[in-house]
Amino acid sequence: MDIFKKCYDYHVVDEAKAMGVYPYFHELTTGQDNIVEIEGRRTIMLGSNNYLGLTGDPRVKKAAQDAIEHYGSGCSGSRFLNGTLKLHGDLEREQAEFLRKEACLSFSTGFQTNLSVISALAGRNDFILSDDLNHASIVDGTRLSFAKTYKYAHNDMDALEKLLIRFSEKATSGGILIITDGVFSMEGEICNLPKIVELAKKYKARIMVDDAHGLGVLGKHGRGTAEYFDLEDEVDLIMNTFSKSYASLGGCIAGEERVINYIKHIARPFIFSASVPPGQVAAAHEALRILRSEPERVTHVQQITAKMRALLKECPYVEVHDSNNDIIPIIPLMTGTVAQTLYAAKLLLEAGVYVNPVLPPAVADGKCLLRTSYTATQDDALIEEAAQIICGVFKYMHENPLPADFVVNY
Repeated sequence: MDIFKKCYDYHVVDEAKAMGVYPYFHELTTGQDNIVEIEGRRTIMLGSNNYLGLTGDPRVKKAAQDAIEHYGSGCSGSRFLNGTLKLHGDLEREQAEFLRKEACLSFSTGFQTNLSVISALAGRNDFILSDDLNHASIVDGTRLSFAKTYKYAHNDMDALEKLLIRFSEKATSGGILIITDGVFSMEGEICNLPKIVELAKKYKARIMVDDAHGLGVLGKHGRGTAEYFDLEDEVDLIMNTFSKSYASLGGCIAGEERVINYIKHIARPFIFSASVPPGQVAAAHEALRILRSEPERVTHVQQITAKMRALLKECPYVEVHDSNNDIIPIIPLMTGTVAQTLYAAKLLLEAGVYVNPVLPPAVADGKCLLRTSYTATQDDALIEEAAQIICGVFKYMHENPLPADFVVNY
């Protein structure tokens, strides 16, 4: 059989486009901002990870421009060889200091960060215990490693302890690594880090927290989940991305210097990938400086989120996912079926609000949702306008149910 047959038989996208509900790859004709232009239409952006609102900040843009003028557009090599600039070292040293860790190492993407760290650290005699709803990059990182990986039910600490009891005695020639998202990107939930720390101490396991969606969002200074719980000294490895709060591209891991040094020399995805370009490094570094000097951005994005959650809960037609907090700038709106989700996303975009539809396998069948996210530079008026549009669209859908034959095989 032709290996391309699966491609030729893949008609899902064609069917969704024919029905007018294909939700992806909409082209923006403006930069990321609170209000963008999508295909000629004014649109309130509620689908971005620009949590601190820094992608358009003049200071961040100038830092990127200056770096390109000085270093050029790229590094033409991997960090391992000719691709390490002073810019990389400066960012890593300040990020380590900010996170209160001994050392930090940056990578070309956040996805690559998890692939590199997990595959480098976890060997044949090791065990990985991973939250069932962890990010896809963690899942792929565990697959790339040779460790035995076991998932525990989402945020279920009893399930985690049962695995720890089961494997703590077997890990005589290896070790146990507990991996969890700090903030779960689809649910807007925070991990139960205090209990994870307690269990890790009890069973002599190490902890890695993927804080891609916690950096700049949680903690008094925006250092993330560990700061939020006052457990910064108890978490062994903290992973961050630069593509969200830091308005750039890339990722990093922070921890003990000896551990970071090992990853630096062992991780194949790191060694054999080109380094982050100068402009992106400088942009991330400037965003870090702004976060450190303007921690009020963290407070404001939490306030905006709490306001929006309250407004949406007032609408009888909207089901807001019951996250375990009111401050994470991710608010999922439950939509149920694939058809309902794609139709809702289409209507919202036509009404001037962009959201992210989340479909299987990212969520279970029948548990589809619209992921909305918020930014520190949004104001009350914009949030109120967006909430009114969302409520109006969900009211319309409630009063005008989809016909039974409106089925999307996605």
